[in-house]
Amino acid sequence: MKGDTRLKKSYLTKITPPQLLTTGFVIIILIGSILLSLPYASADQIHTPFIDAFFTATSAACVTGLVVVDTGTHYSAFGEIVILMLMQVGGLGFMTMATLFALAFRKRISLRERLWLQESISHTSLEGIVRFIRRVLIYAFTIEAVGALILTARWSAIMPVDKALYYGVFHSVSMFTNAGLDIMGPIHGPFNSFTNHVDDPIINAVLMILIFLGGIGFIVLGEMVDFPKIRKFSLHSKVVLTTSGILFLGGAVLLFIFEFTNTLQPLSFTGKLFSSLFQSISPRSGGANTLDIAAMRNASQFLLIILMFIGASPGSAGGGIKVTTFAILIGAVIAMMRGKEDVVFFKRRLAKDRVHKALTITAVSVATIVLFTMILTATEETDFLTVMFEVTSAFGTTGLSMGLTPHLTDIGKILIIIVMFIGRMGPLTLAYTLVPTQSKELYRHPEGKIIIG
Repeated sequence: MKGDTRLKKSYLTKITPPQLLTTGFVIIILIGSILLSLPYASADQIHTPFIDAFFTATSAACVTGLVVVDTGTHYSAFGEIVILMLMQVGGLGFMTMATLFALAFRKRISLRERLWLQESISHTSLEGIVRFIRRVLIYAFTIEAVGALILTARWSAIMPVDKALYYGVFHSVSMFTNAGLDIMGPIHGPFNSFTNHVDDPIINAVLMILIFLGGIGFIVLGEMVDFPKIRKFSLHSKVVLTTSGILFLGGAVLLFIFEFTNTLQPLSFTGKLFSSLFQSISPRSGGANTLDIAAMRNASQFLLIILMFIGASPGSAGGGIKVTTFAILIGAVIAMMRGKEDVVFFKRRLAKDRVHKALTITAVSVATIVLFTMILTATEETDFLTVMFEVTSAFGTTGLSMGLTPHLTDIGKILIIIVMFIGRMGPLTLAYTLVPTQSKELYRHPEGKIIIG
């Protein structure tokens, strides 16, 4: 018995944070898949094909939102609760949820566990990490509770209070974790998300706020809460908020122009305004939509692809290359065009390794999307833009769809599952999982020159 304990401790001391995170998510997805495949999890009490249950569990745990069967009509209350728990654990991170139970039972958090926590939420240091996690949990549950109460109050006017409460809780968690899954049911049309609430200012405002707060990252969220007292933001928060604001407003303006005589045409001016804003913030990994994505013009669909590729902020549940990576790339381009050596934000110079990491993440992400898009165009009978849209949506853990996902072949489902997992974990995290040992070079090669441009 003591030998088994020592073996377990020896294994845990060798496992790296990226390996633990990857293994943890795989276990959570497999457990969710088994539960969702049970007859009790479906509305008609019939066994769900494992590939469909596996796809749904991955989509929920990776907070993506793509579905092969309609969540509101296919699954029973038990199945929907399983999906709700997968979204919550996947959104906050299983290490964060494990810390919640550890704190509840007054268990001491070891140094190695603190390292795992730091990796899971992309925190900058170990100092005060447990206190920060406690704040994260308070922020998350408070925001979800407030969102659920407002949505419940709004929906109680059109449905029974108990159903409105259930809908409020489910969709508040779904939007804050940026999962984008909905259970609106056949009355609202399967796979149409919140299209029946396109003119509702309360629903639109609440969902957009939940998506925004869930996508900016807990570090920024904490500084926003503390701002009235400290009256300052870190460089990270300044870059995140500035870049997010530019992308949000810029995307809304372009969508308003592109869709004014198309999907926005039958709406009132208020409806046009809210729809443009909603479709601009949702690709940041939110995944909900109030307009028919498939009916949009190609220019609008391609704009959504760009926004989904950029994604949310570090330390959030969102995917994509992250807004900070995008900001660093733009900063590097501007610096190069001006003949400057350093990338500077708010009078602060960035280290070279930050720029190199941003370039690496972007290159690997582009390669991932190109590779899987190329393969899916061979396995699925549809056009190129639709395939690229679904692949980028999966990689950005967004969940917006042009209608391809419900009609995927089994091979297509497996490929999208892989992309969702890569998008949630991050390509570099998976690379560190496979090649955990990193050593610095003991020598440098002579400098060479290559002509560029």
